[in-house]
Amino acid sequence: MVVAPIVHISPIESLQKDLAAIFQSPEFDRSLWSVLVRPISSTDNLFSLNAAKLVMPGSNMKILTLSAAADQLGWDYRYETKIVTTAPVDAGVLKGDVIVVGSGDPSISERSDEHGILQAMAQQLRDAGIHRIDGRVIGDDDAFDDRQLGDGWAWDDLPYGYSAAVTALEYNEGSVDLVIRAGSAAGDPVAIQVRPEGGGLEIDNRLITVAESGTGMLTLERMPGSARLIVKGQIPAKAAPFVRTASVDNPTQFFVNAFRAALIAGGIEVGAGALDIDYVIPKPDRSSARTLAVRRSPPLTELATSMMKVSQNQYAELLMKTLGGRQAVADRLRGLGIADDSYVIMDGSGLSRYDFATDETLVKLLQMFHERPADEARFAATLPVAGRDGTLSRRLVGTPAEGKVRAKTGTSTAVRALTGYLDTAGGETLVFSIIANNFSLPVAQVDAAVDRALLRLVQFQK
Repeated sequence: MVVAPIVHISPIESLQKDLAAIFQSPEFDRSLWSVLVRPISSTDNLFSLNAAKLVMPGSNMKILTLSAAADQLGWDYRYETKIVTTAPVDAGVLKGDVIVVGSGDPSISERSDEHGILQAMAQQLRDAGIHRIDGRVIGDDDAFDDRQLGDGWAWDDLPYGYSAAVTALEYNEGSVDLVIRAGSAAGDPVAIQVRPEGGGLEIDNRLITVAESGTGMLTLERMPGSARLIVKGQIPAKAAPFVRTASVDNPTQFFVNAFRAALIAGGIEVGAGALDIDYVIPKPDRSSARTLAVRRSPPLTELATSMMKVSQNQYAELLMKTLGGRQAVADRLRGLGIADDSYVIMDGSGLSRYDFATDETLVKLLQMFHERPADEARFAATLPVAGRDGTLSRRLVGTPAEGKVRAKTGTSTAVRALTGYLDTAGGETLVFSIIANNFSLPVAQVDAAVDRALLRLVQFQK
């Protein structure tokens, strides 16, 4: 009798076999996977599949934007928003206009952890002894160009908050919340409450209440340059109220509308209206302007955490503009050793369908942060943690990978991406990037494959 020899395979070979079975399964024959896994301090690949191919990374493009921003601006960088005037103040009356000069601060928001930001800015004027402004509240957003939308953004995404336009004066991430309340019976009207006020949207409510057993659906429609927002769909009767975000047409006007309201609420009379500087003719000459108040943003460390944990697109777009645009980001990445042909960057957030990157580039950037002790902890703290927070709060809950995976998610049509760090059972830290493109399968099926791979990696021991 011939006895078959016992074949011993190494732990690494076993890992590679298991990962290949996940990503090269017949269910994904019509999809594209790009995967790279390495020990954090090594260029030796534990597993690689199409890792040098350019793929759409979705919001993982934010890793490139943040890498350039941290390198150029530094983690302690803060934005300043100034309130200035060229008019005299007499007995507490400002005899002219106030101008709010923006530099791109993304954190002035009702959704911020810091509440009452505009009210605090208004209070600075009150503390300076001003109780009346005879003129207008003007929003100066000229620190940036007027290209408020990214190249390659899908037009049907534009009404939604995640695709809001950006200017140097940004309030509430350029969007409002729509609080939706269904009726108590089929046929009853659906109520829409807009908060905060001042966004300038004209709501065309076409929502209907259907039977409790019905299926809910909601879509937004708004053309660029229009304030008319069409809200369509159906909501089951007695459904719990819920919120959707909608972009405003003019973020700068939204800011000054809200700031004027904050001034009045704070006890400062305002004699005239609020205007985007683009509609002020002639533009005010600020060469002799006096600064009345200054708002400083939290440092980049905190802004980056907000951007990465919840994948906030407007933060990333404002960072790119602050850096000086696409070419400035490319120049900075080149200085970090990233090859020009290993990515295509068209916006800062990854919303663009023209963005591309390789897993090799993403992994290299994560390894770069590890090589810089002063940067590593700050960058790692910005990433969502599996089963704990951010966009990974509902992933891998109750599994051995909960709390062991820190990674940036990327989500777009036919794009799912995850790039980050994980700790293995063997006490090793791995860096990985897993990106799926061009799939027609349900997103849950793609995520399930990624989660299986992460669980296998977390259990890896040499």
